[in-house]
Amino acid sequence: MNTVEVSHVAKSFGKNQAVEDVSFTVRPGEIFGLLGPNGAGKTTTIRMMLDIFKPDRGEIAVLGGEITEEKKNRIGYMPEERGLYQDIPLERCLTYFGQLKGLTAAEISPRLEIWLERFDLSSHRKKKVKELSKGMQQKAQIIATLMHEPDLIIIDEPFTALDPVNTQMIKDLLLSQRDKGRTILMSTHQMHQVEELCDRILLVNKGRDVLYGPLNEIRGQYASHAVTVRSPQEIPQVDGVIAREQTNGSLLLRLDDATTPQDVLTTLVGKGIQLDQFEIAAPDLDEIFIQVVAEGNANG
Repeated sequence: MNTVEVSHVAKSFGKNQAVEDVSFTVRPGEIFGLLGPNGAGKTTTIRMMLDIFKPDRGEIAVLGGEITEEKKNRIGYMPEERGLYQDIPLERCLTYFGQLKGLTAAEISPRLEIWLERFDLSSHRKKKVKELSKGMQQKAQIIATLMHEPDLIIIDEPFTALDPVNTQMIKDLLLSQRDKGRTILMSTHQMHQVEELCDRILLVNKGRDVLYGPLNEIRGQYASHAVTVRSPQEIPQVDGVIAREQTNGSLLLRLDDATTPQDVLTTLVGKGIQLDQFEIAAPDLDEIFIQVVAEGNANG
């Protein structure tokens, strides 16, 4: 059973068609990336999943069926617009959010102690939320999202305002949640984080799904007819190579239609060239994102 099933949903607000036709599934125990430019319909789709908005058409199943109040306690949601209460102490704020998710004070206290220590917030527990830095508030929001140990975690822009050390901490945390069998739907503009974390992705543009599937398959689909090589030796001219480009210490060799990567490898090995790197060139997700969105805008 899929954790989330979204089938041909649509939602408009007056004359604004926020979501036109979006379908996807999120499987148990995976990190799923929901991507798209600003205004693509990602947040509206998430809010329909959470029963904040009702779809105009289409069907949504979460945790095996329609959303219920009991199921909401099995979901951790961190919206892009953060929702911490600014004028109360951090500890009190997080305790309140735990209670909203059905935890008792006796359950919250030991869990909160562990989370505050883990995120280096113990010494700030009595400070008002508004007195904390943006990075500290971000970590507090993540605690509020995870403290009740949800089965489904929906997290929007989780790395905002975090330094590299805390970014790595959150990445490790998300991976550990996945390893515990929890399902994570992550929406972010930081494509390199998606490449590191996500098993599958959906790219939404203008309210429609335009790219969907396992990340490695998508990168293979957009791979150019080229290879990347690196060697301590000079790379000689090779038949079938129509262009050579230096890229970050490596050499990108673009091939004609009749030449395969295996042809190039055979030639280089036959010439006695030591190869430290040889791989089929695949674009990163940023490049794919830009290409697909630009094509969609040109056609729309």
